Amino acid sequence: MSAAANTAAARALIEGLARAGVRDACVTPGSRSTPLTVALAEQDAIRPWLHLDERSSAFFALGLARASGRPVALVCTSGTAAVNFHPAVVEAELSRVPLIVCTADRPRRLRNVGAPQTIDQVGLYGVSVRHERDFPVPGSPDAPPHLFAEAGREAVVTSLSPLPGPVHLNLPFDEPLIAPPAAPPGPTAAPIPGPLPAVPALPPATPQLEAATEALYRSERPIIVAGPESGGLPARALAALALALRAPVLADPLSGLRTGPHDRTHVVDAYDAFLRDPRAITLAPDCVLRFGAAPTSKALNQFLVRASDVPGATHILCDLPGSFRDPNGVTTHRLTADPRSAADALRELVAGQRGSAWLAQWRDRDARARAALSDYALAATEPFEGRAVVELQRALPAGATIFAGSSMPVRDVDAFLAGDAKPLAVASNRGANGIDGVVSSALGHAAAGAGPVALLIGDLSLFHDLNGLWAAARHGLDLTVLLVNNAGSAIFHYLPQAAHGHVFEEWFGTPSDVDFAAAAKAYGASHRVLDDWEELDGALAGEGQGVCIVEFRTDRVRNHELHEEAWARASEAAWS
Repeated sequence: MSAAANTAAARALIEGLARAGVRDACVTPGSRSTPLTVALAEQDAIRPWLHLDERSSAFFALGLARASGRPVALVCTSGTAAVNFHPAVVEAELSRVPLIVCTADRPRRLRNVGAPQTIDQVGLYGVSVRHERDFPVPGSPDAPPHLFAEAGREAVVTSLSPLPGPVHLNLPFDEPLIAPPAAPPGPTAAPIPGPLPAVPALPPATPQLEAATEALYRSERPIIVAGPESGGLPARALAALALALRAPVLADPLSGLRTGPHDRTHVVDAYDAFLRDPRAITLAPDCVLRFGAAPTSKALNQFLVRASDVPGATHILCDLPGSFRDPNGVTTHRLTADPRSAADALRELVAGQRGSAWLAQWRDRDARARAALSDYALAATEPFEGRAVVELQRALPAGATIFAGSSMPVRDVDAFLAGDAKPLAVASNRGANGIDGVVSSALGHAAAGAGPVALLIGDLSLFHDLNGLWAAARHGLDLTVLLVNNAGSAIFHYLPQAAHGHVFEEWFGTPSDVDFAAAAKAYGASHRVLDDWEELDGALAGEGQGVCIVEFRTDRVRNHELHEEAWARASEAAWS
């Protein structure tokens, strides 16, 4: 009977996932996914998080997986429900976040014949998944229960290594989907939680290591670029390497190196301001060692491109196999390895053969630029979006997370988040840089329970994911939403479109005119307008307070002018 076979297969899959270390599943119920939903609801090894919107559910899972370091399972019914997972699957692939995407489906005989709620789900996510498997219908000769248990374990392993990312399991179920209450399936042993599979270290191959070591040994002006990385880069290993090389570390806020107890004496964090100056070419390195994704800062990316034109300059990219994150096309040497193994191997082979003058130049200019940026932000007598970062960093406790929305918020974090011993995690959906699903991803971080979470977000991005707020009330999650409401899209004021006044405001400025106080009330969140930064401490969401939306209203045009002035002040301080 298909109902019994469906139940056995669903239970076996969950058993496999639990034994492989999965602890959370985000479930958006539907008809065809009934066997999976019921099986998850009837066990306690994996926590099922109920959601009503598939897109929000998937971005919630993304945030939870990134914050916890564990794969999170996603469950939905057949048809367009699975399509709504796609944006988060794309982000997970590019951000290297492990997800186990379980889509229920109709049996193969009902595909491509006009059956309702049936689309072609095989290959739905294309190259955005590390692996895909389309299963036979449970109960058929080639689909015993142990097949599903083994597939769950294999999916977890594949999602973690060698290149973390999403895995797609397409699961067709035949009717009847579940047995009637009068004939429930027999009891089964509770799933046994197990540890995550060990991810093996991936040291660099000897020829690559020798080539990188030689380039660094010849170098007189090396720099380390620590770019964005989900979960952060190995801070202590990179700090030790920088010490051995006597090299500055240009640390993106999403690298995990800007704040914390590790050695930050070589960390440079105000480069976004002073590298905008034409005089920055005098700091052109002869060797760049880059870890993580391409930096958030446009100024830094352009600086690296200009530096690649220096005769004899080398650019060493350290990355995992199956990936090449170099949109600027400046790589001359590749180091295929995990970042910790690469940093440790290089540190053992490269000794500091150069003086301290090179590092001193960077540190001196950085300190002056950082002081100018902070002073400017704190002295602003009118609403300035850059100050939001400075005030959040001050107000949040150690161990908190700043989740930065895409577009301007993450760029402001890059410019205004200062290096500090107080550890603050910084996260953002910077794989595809979309503004969708940001609220849900931040709530996923809150669900991981690592500490307080503050979301810095623009009004359009909040509008995109208002549905995500539903999960906060449903699951008792706390989140501070610092809403920078500049009535539209501020990023376009920095782009060529801004010069086309006859079309700009309607088609690029796009004021939303959303009443966020009313929206907050609809989803059970509190709302207040922030009139004075001294009120921020009392506005942060405390334990058990749910979602607190703190609205900070600014003027897009004026803020563009203020940003330009802040960068100019910092650049002048650095180069004076």
